[in-house]
Amino acid sequence: MYKTSIKLSLIITVMSLSLTACLPNEKQDAKVTINKNPYPSTYQALPQQNTLFTNATVLTGTGERLDNADVLIVDGKIKQVAKGIIATDTVIVDATGKWLTPGIIDVHSHLGVYPSPGVESHADGNEMTSPNTAEVWAEHSVWPQDPGFQAARAGGVTTLQILPGSANLFGGRGVTLRNIPSQTMQGMKFIDAPYGLKMACGENPKRVYGSRKQLPSTRMGNVAGYRSAWLAATEYKRAWDKYNSDYALGENPQAPKRDLELDTLMGVLAGEILIHNHCYKAEEMAVMIDLGKEFNYHSGTFHHGIEAYKIADELAQNGNCVAMWPDWWGFKMEAYDMVEENVAIVDAVKNSCAIVHSDSSTTIQRLNQEAAKVLYRANDNGFNLKVEQAITWITANAAKSLGINDKTGTLEVGKNADVVLWSANPFSVYAQAEQVFIDGAKVYDRFDEKYQAKSDFLLGQE
Repeated sequence: MYKTSIKLSLIITVMSLSLTACLPNEKQDAKVTINKNPYPSTYQALPQQNTLFTNATVLTGTGERLDNADVLIVDGKIKQVAKGIIATDTVIVDATGKWLTPGIIDVHSHLGVYPSPGVESHADGNEMTSPNTAEVWAEHSVWPQDPGFQAARAGGVTTLQILPGSANLFGGRGVTLRNIPSQTMQGMKFIDAPYGLKMACGENPKRVYGSRKQLPSTRMGNVAGYRSAWLAATEYKRAWDKYNSDYALGENPQAPKRDLELDTLMGVLAGEILIHNHCYKAEEMAVMIDLGKEFNYHSGTFHHGIEAYKIADELAQNGNCVAMWPDWWGFKMEAYDMVEENVAIVDAVKNSCAIVHSDSSTTIQRLNQEAAKVLYRANDNGFNLKVEQAITWITANAAKSLGINDKTGTLEVGKNADVVLWSANPFSVYAQAEQVFIDGAKVYDRFDEKYQAKSDFLLGQE
């Protein structure tokens, strides 16, 4: 009996020790996470009205032209595009002799960060303190009272991406805005639009930093700078991935030290942030495509793309959009080798994504005419482009570049009712945007001062 008691006691003790060994030594610490949206949108559509446009010439942005057609907007969405639509409880707009298009989208703007008036104290678009300033965000410089926003609305612009300048290899994050009057940047911020990362090739970064006797001072220095940054970002992402994996297994790992610059680059590697690359020359765009493949991210949209026509096939095969001017060239060496059919040549390739952009506070007011220049010049030189194709350069393709083509850019059922009513063919120099709608809310009317917002900055200045 005595020996049996000892055995039972030993068994209980061993079992107790085994159970104790199976229990965690300490409570798991709270998981460290990165807030990917610390400055959330507060955008709300302005008062909406159900509207039926009748008998318009409609360019849907999908490659279609519909003559004498109707477009119905209900609750801020495109409800129907057809002929002979009958609707009740709607505002009816007789669009006979007029044209209807999706709202214009500018993928490359500096409104708000280089606002008007263009004085030194307003120059907040280039953080020229390091070749890599991926940690800065353009939205933190946006001045919503820039009168340029209203001027762009009068030109039919409903959405625009505000980018940092091109002085750096990595200039920082861009932000996509809804072009509505607002007191805050957050009130304009396009809900759920991906962030963009501005990069720059060529002369600008090497000129800025080469003059300071630091890297980069050459194009090969530019590429070395990109590669070094992506190497660091790859290791940073690996550290965070391991931390998240270990934590999920119930361990208590130590979180990596936060780095704002690397947060942005990691977002690109994770496919959450889109690249927008200031790049003129064909050989440099080809290198940037390979750079993306080396570090397993997509090289995104090339901006300016003066020599895009030389590698149009490669750009299309790699899924790159190219945002271009119709006729800006020759203002520096890397912008010298231009053809005025550039946009049309890129557009002619299967699966291409050609865009006309502004990069200007003035041409943003007439992007329809900028696209018209391409249409005229290309057709004058043997192309057979139609207006229903050309409208995609400032609508559908631009939306694709910004990662918002599921929401806007075309007049398709279910999409946001971003609509422009034009007095005539929008590719005519005589055409004017008469009414502009964002999410079904009228934000501009050429004939009604109630819809001609004036910046607070201008009040009392007349």
